Amino acid sequence: MIDQLPSPSEDTLVFSATGILSARDYESDFAPRIEQAIAKQGKVNLVLHLDENFEGWDFGAMWDDARFGYKHRHDFKHIAVVGAQAWFKWAMQLGSKVLDGEFRTFEEGQLDEAIAWITGAVVETANARD
Repeated sequence: MIDQLPSPSEDTLVFSATGILSARDYESDFAPRIEQAIAKQGKVNLVLHLDENFEGWDFGAMWDDARFGYKHRHDFKHIAVVGAQAWFKWAMQLGSKVLDGEFRTFEEGQLDEAIAWITGAVVETANARD
């Protein structure tokens, strides 16, 4: 299951996942909300919190994630993943090599720090343009 949490800005999406993420979760909630934000904002920031009960993806969601990531590899400014197990951090680090955006992992309990990193990165980017 995945839920959208309050976000600090329109171009930043925050989600929390628990249990096993299914293809249905991915196709009906996660991907459409991100695609809607990309259509409206252009490049977006993503914070993904994997709580202590997160077990991973079913095969369908894994496939959807791979296709989605490839399709939108140029559409993320920053991605923060919170609470991932070691194997998932390694996989995300590997996957981040094909994404244009900056990627960072955070330990469980550091959701606020991840959001602050995203928020700070957005402010730094805006100041660099001024």
